[in-house]
Amino acid sequence: MAKKTAKETTPKKATLNPADRKTLNALVQMANEVVTTADRGRAPALDIPSRSLSNVRYNKAKRFIEMGSSTNRRELFNLSQAKVYMQTLLVGSGCKQLIEEGKTTSIRGLFYLLKHTIEGCREETFNDQSECDPVIEDVEVSLNALREELHVYASNRGSMAGNIILNSIGDEIDCSRMGSGGYSIPSIVEPEELEFVKCDAKFVLHVEKDTVWRRFNEDKFWREHNCILTHGGGQPPRGVRRLLHRLHEELKLPIYCLLDNDPWGYYIYSVLKQGSINLAYESKRMAIPDARYIGLRSKDYERCGLTPSVIINLSDADIKRAKQIAQYPWFENKKAWQKEIELMLKNGFKLEVEALINKGISYVTETYVPERLEEEDFLD
Repeated sequence: MAKKTAKETTPKKATLNPADRKTLNALVQMANEVVTTADRGRAPALDIPSRSLSNVRYNKAKRFIEMGSSTNRRELFNLSQAKVYMQTLLVGSGCKQLIEEGKTTSIRGLFYLLKHTIEGCREETFNDQSECDPVIEDVEVSLNALREELHVYASNRGSMAGNIILNSIGDEIDCSRMGSGGYSIPSIVEPEELEFVKCDAKFVLHVEKDTVWRRFNEDKFWREHNCILTHGGGQPPRGVRRLLHRLHEELKLPIYCLLDNDPWGYYIYSVLKQGSINLAYESKRMAIPDARYIGLRSKDYERCGLTPSVIINLSDADIKRAKQIAQYPWFENKKAWQKEIELMLKNGFKLEVEALINKGISYVTETYVPERLEEEDFLD
């Protein structure tokens, strides 16, 4: 009996929207430049913008971190660069396939899509995921395209609830009717994937952790104060940051951040507000220079009458990190932030937002945040 083999099918081409056509054209152009160089008898090469710390600066006028103009050249005929040169074009080819077929995949999925043994040798295209991830970022920055525009996404982490209605690929989502878990914020939140249909909210309250967000959602804080609640599970992933940016830029909603009173909470605020060094090339589409830090504050231990049982002593690493943050260019000339960090160091302890439960289960939703909003007691 003849052995049955899997029937191969030709992938169907998708109907592309303007954003996809733009990204696809950029990918094709990158490949065409390689071909043109080879046709002219020169060594094929790619110039990749440098993502090193030395090529990142704080733009005072724009109020966010951005990349400089330095690039690194990758040449096919340079033995030390040949593999990463091949990997860069391979990632571009994989993203081109995803866009043309109108499909998306995870970072892990792209790794497996591209991983294979190179014909004629025992060399693998990628040995592991850690080898693939930075190449994806190289392609992003080279094309000036978000990873999500390349149809590659990360796992969802973060939730939203409140007075806003969305359209997600044809499905209408009312974020005021999403139950205790809220709407799971996806990795890809571009306008082509996620449309703002209607929004009655007056502001966005972003909290650091799911545990605090659940208290606000259960107490229907968003209904009482007509807002949108979001969290990012700690350090917010790209999808959450991009969504907050869109809510601020497109709907003109103020963004208030409720984070822990510790160096990590300060850093999360810094990333939301000014962008991150690792993703400096995406700051213009993620950073929110007008975001405000609503708390927790170093003075809240006395202001809220908290007890010694809720304090957490600063570690040597905490102290070192706090001093580093105080020297960030966007914090070093702000007296209020210098005073904030100095008081935390003087106290010798840090506070989590959850510590406010010591004053009452709903103290944070019924007293703390409403008072900060009414008094406009924020840090910029």
